[in-house]
Amino acid sequence: MDKIRCIVVDDEPLAVEMLVTFIRKTTALELAGSFTDPVTALTAIVQQKPDLVFLDIQMPDLNGLELSRLLPSETKVVFTTAFRQYAFESYEVEALDYILKPIRYQKFLEAVSKTERWTQMRRKSEDAAKAQLRSSAFVKVDGEYRNIDFDHILYVAGMKDYVTIHLESEDTPLVTHITMKGIEEMLPSDRFMRVHRSYIVSLAKITAIDICGDILIGRISVPVSDSYRKDLDAYIKEHLLIG
Repeated sequence: MDKIRCIVVDDEPLAVEMLVTFIRKTTALELAGSFTDPVTALTAIVQQKPDLVFLDIQMPDLNGLELSRLLPSETKVVFTTAFRQYAFESYEVEALDYILKPIRYQKFLEAVSKTERWTQMRRKSEDAAKAQLRSSAFVKVDGEYRNIDFDHILYVAGMKDYVTIHLESEDTPLVTHITMKGIEEMLPSDRFMRVHRSYIVSLAKITAIDICGDILIGRISVPVSDSYRKDLDAYIKEHLLIG
């Protein structure tokens, strides 16, 4: 995972120095800048669009709550303040966390963990959105690049660092060097489902679920492992017609 780029804004130089020290010894973070003047900080934040701002609240000219409302949508905030009464307002601007001064490193790390979870969710959501827009993808097969239409995929089977892509229009599956995780991220999540550590199926191509709970695609049986069955059951329930 890429490091979280962050900026510190606090009108107290000692507070800035402490947070900068914390950031530099935290491997998940990368310092993009530090400021004691909130107006100057705002210009830098708008230009750089960091992932996170550690932001004091009580500052001259532009307080932290006012500044937070002017930040780019992709930049999140962790407030750092000596005053407990701003906690409610911090939730109104969707701050990730609210740390009271004096700040202990343990509390700082808890805020970093929240940011990591949010960042992972955002990146997964962005990747999924990009995948939904694609209708095909190129894969390398026997030295050439084949453009595979997602509508033609029946299922994908994994074998170590390779996968076989089974198409409805071809008797022989395509073999390409990619991991199951890699191809799972490439395929639209609303059209394909991982049902086993070694299988991904096209949901539109499922013919039936047999008495053992395995998937039938035509005459082909695809096993469903216990760890993925919950997702499959939820999909079936969502699409179940009841007379």
